[in-house]
Amino acid sequence: MKNALLICLFVSICFPSKAQNQHIVANPVNLNYRFQFDEPSRREAVDPVCEYFKGKYYLFASKSGGSWSSTDLVEWTYIPYSTIGTIENYAPTILVLNDTLYYLIGGSPRIFYTTNPDIDDWKELNTKFEHGTADPAFFKDEDTGKVYIYWGCSDVDPIMGIEVDPNNGFKSIKYPKPLIEHNGDKYGWEVPGKNNNESRPGWNEGPCVIKHNGKYYLQYAAPGTEHRNYADGVYIGDHPLGPFTYMENSPFSIKPGGFIGSAGHGHTFKDKFGNWWHIASMSISVRHAFERRLGLFPVYFSGDGNLFSHTVWTDYPFAIPDHKVDFETDNLSAGWHLLSYNQPVSASSTYTSYLSKYANDEKIESWWSAQTGNSGEWWRIDLTKRPTVRAIQVNFADQDFTIKANPGSYVNYQYTIEISDNGENWSQLIDKTQNTADSPHELIVLDNPVQTRYIRIVNKKTMNGKFSLSGFRVFGTGEDGNGLPQEVTGFLVKRNKNDKRRFQLNWDKQTAATGYIVHWGVKENQLNNAIMVLGNQLEAGYFNRDSKYYFSIDAFNKNGVTSGQTIVAGLKKTANNSLSVYPNPSTGIFQVELPAAGRLSVSDVSGRSYYSQFSNEIDTAIDASNYSKGIYILSFISGNEHYKIKLIKK
Repeated sequence: MKNALLICLFVSICFPSKAQNQHIVANPVNLNYRFQFDEPSRREAVDPVCEYFKGKYYLFASKSGGSWSSTDLVEWTYIPYSTIGTIENYAPTILVLNDTLYYLIGGSPRIFYTTNPDIDDWKELNTKFEHGTADPAFFKDEDTGKVYIYWGCSDVDPIMGIEVDPNNGFKSIKYPKPLIEHNGDKYGWEVPGKNNNESRPGWNEGPCVIKHNGKYYLQYAAPGTEHRNYADGVYIGDHPLGPFTYMENSPFSIKPGGFIGSAGHGHTFKDKFGNWWHIASMSISVRHAFERRLGLFPVYFSGDGNLFSHTVWTDYPFAIPDHKVDFETDNLSAGWHLLSYNQPVSASSTYTSYLSKYANDEKIESWWSAQTGNSGEWWRIDLTKRPTVRAIQVNFADQDFTIKANPGSYVNYQYTIEISDNGENWSQLIDKTQNTADSPHELIVLDNPVQTRYIRIVNKKTMNGKFSLSGFRVFGTGEDGNGLPQEVTGFLVKRNKNDKRRFQLNWDKQTAATGYIVHWGVKENQLNNAIMVLGNQLEAGYFNRDSKYYFSIDAFNKNGVTSGQTIVAGLKKTANNSLSVYPNPSTGIFQVELPAAGRLSVSDVSGRSYYSQFSNEIDTAIDASNYSKGIYILSFISGNEHYKIKLIKK
């Protein structure tokens, strides 16, 4: 998918038609997220599950008081339920069985069912399932017809599973089996903390099982829902109850960077065309640790059976297809770039420290707030030139709202969006003055793109709270289609010698770049995990202790993406305790793994010295960017040990 995505991003003339515009979305999913019962006032939806049933998709999430239905994964209709007695618990799961939809949620083994989830008429089953239901998950094996329930939400206990009898109240068959134990010592992404750096155990939770080509994929979330590094990993087995083997490319669903982060505690499902999707939790976690949203990510299987999800560009506009697509090779991006990041802004007023610049800093966790919620409050951005604007995502922050959960606890923002070439004379671009929908994260795709310099949003409805924006994000194409950033130079990767689960990555800042995409993987041809970084370094601990990793880096700006040509490997300890170099040949950086502390030297074939340094680091990088093309000799001396390796500079 990466290559196809980059091609489309380069080609600025490759735009969807007006009809296709109706199926373009961006994360977080634009739902009427419900306010909660307790203080502080905030929205929440989490632990999602989605299935296709009788011509519609039905999406359930914790603390939402109902479900949403959709025919296309784009437009969602909210359905409140009062007949599900456990609707306010955490972590729902649903099961399609013949013409009936079954519902189970964490807290107690009570199962409800309906043949028509569009109406509030659920019945409670005489449930005979007697085990714990912390983060439960249904799974039906379509080949055998057997049904299973999985569960687990603990920093100690394993993920569990058991076969059940749906014809006898989902009564257990035999005994539960422990399936996934905690392995934070081996898998860094299971370690809790904002940067996977705390010493306590993380939480393994939120299981989900799917079947593909005869294999069973048991997914689980870690380490905790309140951080951007919340992710989903996967084990694979030949039987629904294992034994299971850890899939080395885990986590397969991770999104620590970008406008909004987190892609954990998700559910993987097929759409009506046979495409796989992953609906997962995303984090804000400012007012409350459980202040969360939902994200939708395309999923695919590689030829060798590994599971991947594309997350890094999904808070940019992408298309929901209306046909079968190979997500590994076909591109979903709309091909539009972010025009608004860190551009000059101003506002009608500012409330305390909620500055106007926080509405376009690409962090949903920070926001601008006006002093009031009065009609007439406004926020304005100067794009500095006249790029082509194709879509605007308006993310509201609900500052100082006092709303609590009840049937009328939804907000219909009303506003206009105006454009100007001089900042003085304005014309209306978007009219939402009659809006009745609660759309806190709406992506507005323009039928007719416009070229403009200034854009402002004006509040048109006095509110009990303050007019506030966590992200006013403008997408389109830059005014200079040839102004791509340069290829990244000076890309250095260093593995932490004391903790192999951690890497430090540094690179040269490119003057024309908005940010960077760091790709990684455990196979050189599968760098399918990625993070968006707006600076020129990354220190992260979500890697496997015993895995060998490969990295590459791209640079992007409002004109497109420049793909990185250099792939650097973070090497694990070699079996024969010898000297290792990668890549070799190289265009610039040689990554060297040392068997011990010692002196490294580089010379050409004539004996001229280019590099000589004592190193006690296991992983060392030699920057040969300024070397001429040719053959060099790398020497390493440590005590009585002496190694030599031929280096080839391309």
